[in-house]
Amino acid sequence: MRTGVFRGKGKFALFMLSTVAGLALLIGCGSRPTPEPLSTESSAKSSVASLPAAQRADYYQAKPEMTIDTNKTYRATIQTSKGDIIVSLDAQAAPEHVNNFIFLSKEGFYDGLTFHRVEPGFVIQGGDPLGVGNGGPGYTLPGEFDLTHGEGALAMARLPDQVNPRRESSGSQFYITLAPTPFLDGQYSVFGQVEKGMEVVRSINVGDTINHIVIEE
Repeated sequence: MRTGVFRGKGKFALFMLSTVAGLALLIGCGSRPTPEPLSTESSAKSSVASLPAAQRADYYQAKPEMTIDTNKTYRATIQTSKGDIIVSLDAQAAPEHVNNFIFLSKEGFYDGLTFHRVEPGFVIQGGDPLGVGNGGPGYTLPGEFDLTHGEGALAMARLPDQVNPRRESSGSQFYITLAPTPFLDGQYSVFGQVEKGMEVVRSINVGDTINHIVIEE
């Protein structure tokens, strides 16, 4: 695996650090409404889903309230322009991340966003409303490091250690591993696993779209 910087758009590019390999992005700060509790209402009723993607950046003032049942099994179907990716979400091991992913999915926050970074043999990354790697919903999440990075791990990107010593996660930018990446274990928060659709994951290119994410409870 390469070390050093993956060339990209300035300081917001994806990094592989020589000492600790990882993903890096910048998250903005927001002064928008606090998220409402999760509900089963259609995301079509969400004002967020109707906004142009860039206007979703920094939309929220704080992370959503914890409303999921950690004893339940949750699944998500990430509907992309290349096909569906079905992931299981581990609410017991990573409740903050699963709760957040479900909230944003139901809000329609991810609808129409793109995969802005693809590193063959490493990861695909998406969920940035700005589409360049430096956007988010306006908050970060505390790290949850119980799960490991096998092939098809679903995890959250974050700022590098030098500016983020607590290793807090991005509020919305997620990645899926294309191969086992144990060097990321304990560094980045895994919260799910691809159950079906790895062929779709491998086919993703930069600019491919997340059409919608459907949550199964």
